[in-house]
Amino acid sequence: GGDGSGGRAPGARFGAGRHMPRDDGFCPHVVVRRKALVLEDVRDYPRFAGNPVVDEFGIRSYLGAPLLDRTGIALGTVCVTDVRPRPWGRSGLDTIKAMAVELVDQLELREGGF
Repeated sequence: GGDGSGGRAPGARFGAGRHMPRDDGFCPHVVVRRKALVLEDVRDYPRFAGNPVVDEFGIRSYLGAPLLDRTGIALGTVCVTDVRPRPWGRSGLDTIKAMAVELVDQLELREGGF
């Protein structure tokens, strides 16, 4: 809901603006680890296979990177998912990391720096 307790899960497949609890999904792990997370098939990882998004949204693969500002604060994540296993490969990892850097750069420009 709009109480700030959840994150947005935008996308045509799930319906724009669909919400889930902030601790569900894989993004919280990315924020804590402060590193990109690549899961080609979440069912291959017992730690993640039981995550509510696997059952509720049918997520089978995940690729995400943290949005770290210049002071090192994690602002959030940028991620992509699929309902099928997906071999993201090195190019996928490089792309999501580059997207994270670009998004933070744009945020800092827009806000006049943090």
